[in-house]
Formats: sequence, C-alpha cells, structure tokens
Amino acid sequence: FPPSLQVFPSQDPLDRADFNAVEYINTLFPTEQSLANIDEVVNKIRLKIRRLDDNIRTVVRGQTNVGQDGRQALEEAQKAIQQLFGKIKDIKDKAEKSEQMVKEITRDIKQLDHAKRHLTTSITTLNHLHMLAGGVDSLEAMTRRRQYGEVANLLQGVVNVLEHFNKYMGIPQIRQLSERVKAAQNELGQQILADFEEAFPSQGTKRPGGPSNVLRDACLVANVLDPRIKQEIIKKFIKQHLSEYLVLFQENQDVAWLDKIDRRYAWIKRQLVDYEEKYGRMFPQEWCMTERIAVEFCHVTRTELAKIMRTRAKEIEVKLLLFAIQRTTNFEGLLAKRFSGCTLTDGTVKKPEVPPPSTNPFLEDETGTETDEIVIEKSDTDKPKKPKVPDNPFHGIVSKCFEPHLYVYIESQDKNLGELIDRFVADFKAQGPPKPNVDEGGAVLPSCADLFVYYKKCMVQCSQLSTGEPMIALTTIFQKYLREYAWKILSGNLPKTTSSSGGLTITSLLKEKEGSEVAKFTLEELCLICSILSTAEYCLATTQQLEEKLKEKVDASLVERINLTGEMDTFSIVISNSIQLLVQDLDAACDPALTAMSKMQWQNVEHVGDQSPYVTSVILHIKQNVPIIRDNLASTRKYFTQFCIKFANSFIPKFINHLFKCKPISMVGAEQLLLDTHSLKMVLLDLPSIGSQVVRKAPASYTKIVVKGMTRAEMILKVVMAPHEPPVVFVDNYIKLLADCSTDTFQKILDMKGLKRSEQSSMLDLFRQRLPAPPSGVENAGSLSLSAPTPEQESSRIRKLEKLIKKRL
Repeated sequence: FPPSLQVFPSQDPLDRADFNAVEYINTLFPTEQSLANIDEVVNKIRLKIRRLDDNIRTVVRGQTNVGQDGRQALEEAQKAIQQLFGKIKDIKDKAEKSEQMVKEITRDIKQLDHAKRHLTTSITTLNHLHMLAGGVDSLEAMTRRRQYGEVANLLQGVVNVLEHFNKYMGIPQIRQLSERVKAAQNELGQQILADFEEAFPSQGTKRPGGPSNVLRDACLVANVLDPRIKQEIIKKFIKQHLSEYLVLFQENQDVAWLDKIDRRYAWIKRQLVDYEEKYGRMFPQEWCMTERIAVEFCHVTRTELAKIMRTRAKEIEVKLLLFAIQRTTNFEGLLAKRFSGCTLTDGTVKKPEVPPPSTNPFLEDETGTETDEIVIEKSDTDKPKKPKVPDNPFHGIVSKCFEPHLYVYIESQDKNLGELIDRFVADFKAQGPPKPNVDEGGAVLPSCADLFVYYKKCMVQCSQLSTGEPMIALTTIFQKYLREYAWKILSGNLPKTTSSSGGLTITSLLKEKEGSEVAKFTLEELCLICSILSTAEYCLATTQQLEEKLKEKVDASLVERINLTGEMDTFSIVISNSIQLLVQDLDAACDPALTAMSKMQWQNVEHVGDQSPYVTSVILHIKQNVPIIRDNLASTRKYFTQFCIKFANSFIPKFINHLFKCKPISMVGAEQLLLDTHSLKMVLLDLPSIGSQVVRKAPASYTKIVVKGMTRAEMILKVVMAPHEPPVVFVDNYIKLLADCSTDTFQKILDMKGLKRSEQSSMLDLFRQRLPAPPSGVENAGSLSLSAPTPEQESSRIRKLEKLIKKRL
C-alpha cells in the first residue's frame, strides 16, 4: 500500500496502487444494457473531479502562510529561552553569595568548637596531671607507712591515670612521674614479698596464730602489681604450707609406701580445713588458694610416688597397686567434686593429660567403693544408663605415676585368666556335659558368662589406670584367652566321631563299607553340641561388643590397634564345626537305610505298595534327631536353619548316588522308587518343623534346595520309566527332563534300565549327536564333556586313584 493509504485508509478502487481503468469501466458497465446510464456516471465522475480540484486549491492556499507562522514561533521561543537563561544566571549568582556567607559564619563556629575542645582537653589533662602528681606523692608516703588498704585503691587509680599520659612521655616531667610510679610499684612488690617472708619464713615450721590484716591488704595490692609478684607470693606460701608434708612422707619413712597412701590424702584434707579456718579470708577469693594448694600437693605426691616406686619396684604387688590406684582415683574424684579445676590452666600449674571422653557404661558404679579392688556389678547392663557426667579435670593428676608399673597388673591378669581357663577345663571334666534340658532351648555354658564378667572387670580397672598402651596390652591378653576358651572349652569338648575329620573317610568309600553301622551320638552328646554351638554364638556376639567397648576406652590414636576379628572368626569356626557334627551324625544315621535301598532287587518288584522300609527308617532317624536339635537351638534359630540347609545339601546328593546304584530297575520298581522319593521329599520339606506343635513355614532358601534336589531325583526315575524305543525319542526326553549333558549320567541311566552294552553304545552315540550345540566361547568345555571316557578307561582311573590314596594313607 502507498503511504497515503496507510495514513488515510480508503475503499475506493481509484485509490488503489494497482488501478486498472479497463477493469474499472467493466465494473461500471458490465453489460450493454448498462450503457444507458453512461451520462449519469460521467456526471458523477465530473462532480468528483471538481471536488478534488477544490480541495487541492484550498490546501495549496493554506500552505502559503505556514512558513511565515513557523518563523514567528521560532523567534518567540528563542526570546523565551534567553529570558530563562538570564533568570538561571541570577539564581546561581545569588546561591554563590549565600554559600560564601555561610562559609564565613561556619568558619567562626569551627574556630570556637576547636577552641572549646582544646580547652576541655587541656583542663582534663591538667586535672589528670594534678591527680597523678598528688597520687604519686600519696603512694610513696603510704608505701613507707605500709598502708596497703589505701595503697590498693590509690595504685589502681594512679595506673589508670598514667595510661592517659602514654603519648606525652616525651615531656620530662611526665616521664619523671612515670618512673616514680614504677619505682613505687617495685618497692611495693619487694616490700610485700619481704612481709610475707617474715610472716611465713621458708625455714622453720612456726606459723602465726591467724591471718594478718596487713597481709590481706597486701594481697589486694599484689593484684595491681606485676603478676610475677602474685605468683611469687602464691609459690612461697604453698611451699611453706607443704613443707611439713615433705618431711613427714620422706622416702625413708614407713608412711611413704603405697600401703599407707591413705595417710597422704588424710593429711592434705586436714591441711585444707586448717587453711580455710586460718587463712581463708587472707587471700582474695579469685586466687583460688585452696585449689592451688591441693593441685600442688598432687604434683608433689605424683613425683614422690614415682620416685619411691622406681626404687622399690620389686615390692609392688597387684593388690597393693590396685589398692593405691583406687584410693588415688577416689581422691581425684573428691577433688573434682570440691574444685572447678580453674587453676589447671593457670601458668603456675600445668594441666595434666586428660583422657578422651568415654561412653562405656561399665564406669557407672566404679567409684566410692571401700574394698581393696574395684567391683563391677554383673547386672550393670540391665540398669538404665545414667546421664553422662562432665569429665574429671583432675583425672590422672596423681594416678598417672602408676602407669609405668601397670605391667604388674597385666601380668597378673594373664596369670589369673590362665588359671580361670584351667578351672573351666577341670570343672567341665568333673561335672561332665550339661544335662539335657530341652525346655530351656539349649543353655549357654556358665563358664562363658564368668569369662566375660571377668573381662568387664579387668577393662574397668585398666581404664581407670590408663587409656594408653596398657589397654593395648590387656587387649592382647583378652585375645589370647578368647582363643584358648574357644579351643580348650568349646572345640576340645565336642564329641569325637570316627569320621569327625570330614564325614566318611575316603578309605571307607573306596572299600564301600556299606553295611557297617556308624555310632550315633547320644541324647546327651547332641545337647552338648547344641550347647557348645549356642555358647560360641554368644561368645561371637559378646566379643564384638567387647571390641566396641575397648575402642571407646582407649585413646583415639590407638583405636586402630584394637581388632578382635581373628577371635570372632575362631568362634565362627566352632559354630561351623558344631553344625557339621550334627549334620554328619544325622547323615550317617541315614546311611544304612540308603545302603539297603541300593541292595534291593528292584527288577523283581511286582506291585507298588506303601513306602519302603528304608524310607521309614530315614524318617525315624529324622524324627529322633531334628526335634532335639531344634529345641536346643531355639535361641539361635539362624544356625538351626543352617543345619537344615547343610543336611539337605549332604543327604540329597547321597540319595541320588544310591539311586544310581539301584540297577536294573523294572517299570514297577521305578514306580515304587518314585513313590519313595516323593515321600522323602515331603518329609524333607517339613523337616524344620517336624515333630513340633507349632507349625512354622520352612525358610525359602531351604525349600528351594530341597525342591531342586528331589525334583532331579524324580526326573531321573521318570526317565528310567520311559521306554527306550524309539531311541531318538528317549534321548530327547532325557535331555528335556534332566538337561544334563554328561555322558556319565546318561550311562548310569542306561545301566538302571538294564540295557546291554551293545544297546548302550548306540544310545551313547545317538546322545552325543542329539546334544544341543554349546554357546559360543565354550567349545572347549563342550568337547571336554562330550568326550567322556569309556567304562574301561573309567575303571582304570578308579584303580589308579585307589593306589594313590592307599600310598598316601
């Protein structure tokens, strides 16, 4: 569209850019009859042309005056802008004049402000100077008269005032006053030290009858003086206060030895009471003099005890050491109740090494006893845990001196645990195996609980003595006797069998002593095995807890050295051996029945009846053994499940092997065996709850094993029952039912069917041909399975194996 149409839209065809006159005329006169109106149309167009001409003339005339009006408007705008600029310049000039006036006014005000501030500072400084000068004079006079009460307040004020003159030290008068203050402070310090030396001489034991007011005020002055003055006063007073202790408990005195260690702590208790009565108000409360005396006593005692124990190390016995440690830790606990430990971080006293916090619940009732040994209650695990108390800041402040001699304790525990294990062995031999008590579900041997109670007691004692290397040494002792308990008490008392080294021996298998009756465990022996298994399971769980507690007690840097995994593995071996014994016993009890099955003349069976006698015999043995084992393992249900699984994994392959020995088998005989196999399958599926009043569903893992194994036995019999004519159908049926590519298994099936060697040879060739192609990548494995040896080669290999085994045996 042209610009005119964008501004003034129009529907008139004449206004279009693509106007075509011919089309327009055809539009006006579409037919010949319409030409009759041509005059009217021409008149309309002429009228329209005249109107357009008039409009154009009017517009052209109107534009003649626009230029003149525009110039006039521009001139008026320029004049208005000039006037505006003039007004703005006037305003700016007036603003500059106003600003200049304000600056002149404020300059005078600033001068007044500076003068006022300087005047105020000068007056204040003069006042401070007057106070300082007067204070220094008064301080010197009061110092000479020993008016310490007034000096304490005045000195603090003088020191505070002197701080205001730090930037004026270049002025001689100010520097002179500062030097006079320092001189007065030094004189006060020396004078106060002399007064304390006179009141509490380092030599001699006589003390004044009561506290001195002069000395009490002197302590207030010492708070303001150099901290070394305060430290010297404290040091001299404590040294003089403990001088009697060093004399009374010299190394050559009888009371200095460990058996009379109580007297040391009784002495300091009396001294602290005496101090509170006589000198409690002389020293400021924030000095914590009572605690300082106690802490210094602890350091002196630790040094003296360490020295005397080094000299008389051969005389230290376990009971004596534990007695001394208990009394010492009780004293440290008393200090924690009485004092806050705030002086332990002070420069005058070193903070002792505090062990890391522990969450061991065995420490709950370890203090406050009055016996020679620390006692732990057996029922501490049943009590609710007490809220954790804050750490004792005084822990180890004296008792640390006993750590180098803890080897005596460790050796004693080694000896005691050795005697304890020997007593357990003797008691077991004397009392015999535990009586069968099915109702209790298989009791844990009482010696096990005794062992771990003793372990807890030792751990509590050792943790009070040290959380460092001695705990590692004790852990090593624990490991030693956990292993000894596992082998001497548990494994050593497991019933022995002729095949305990791993089921039936290889010799018995080669000689096929199928008719020999294996001795079964008695009821007492079964209960003993279950009891040992339960005990090992308890030991396994408790050993894991013991490891966790030891890691909580020992220093963080030594945690990695606590590892009882080997001992837990030992108890796991005992559990595995116990389960294996139970499996072997039941498995061996079923062997005669399976042997009888393989010796039956299955080709002569004429009709299918009830289950065979050998099945009844197997079920009888299962019903005799399994309920006893289940009831005695009621507290360890998972291991009973393991027993069931291992028995199924042992019995089912053996049953299938004996099944292969049943040859030849008639059709009726195979049907009877299939019935027997189904009966055994049902019994095995019900084995976990057999003979139980409470029927519980067997674990899925066990059921899967039984179904898989016994289904294979059923498939073998179904293949045997199938006709071998035509051979191709028989071979395909075998491959479909058993999915076994072994020619050895196929050979056994043919033997069970009673086929002749010639028929078997052709069957084997056909079997090799009908086998499915092995998957890619396992051609070698397939060729190995297909190239099965001939019966003659197999028998030759068996003879060589027999010779090799006999030679080794």
